[in-house]
Amino acid sequence: MLRSVGQRRVGADGVDPRVAELRAAVSRLRRELAGHRPEFVDRGIAEDELAALDAMAVSGAPEVWRLRRSLLLIAGAVGSVSALAEGLTALRRAVELFGPPPPPAAS
Repeated sequence: MLRSVGQRRVGADGVDPRVAELRAAVSRLRRELAGHRPEFVDRGIAEDELAALDAMAVSGAPEVWRLRRSLLLIAGAVGSVSALAEGLTALRRAVELFGPPPPPAAS
């Protein structure tokens, strides 16, 4: 099947599979973060950005640069917590499904 440039694949339930993957990864990392009892300084930042990612996914058309920005903030916030590494990796893979970031603007 040929698709037009920019046309997204839609699953049987009418949901873009990339969005479904992103929501699953966000949900997983949120659960893992909630289950991680030791406090760390940037937990609030990670929780806020996970909420932002979920809101972007619910909207159905997240912008790649915003996804990547949130991913970077989350990685910075939880990067040193090895117990969250697998969930963070799953989130990175889900964000990558939306494609590479746009090239930087020429100065």
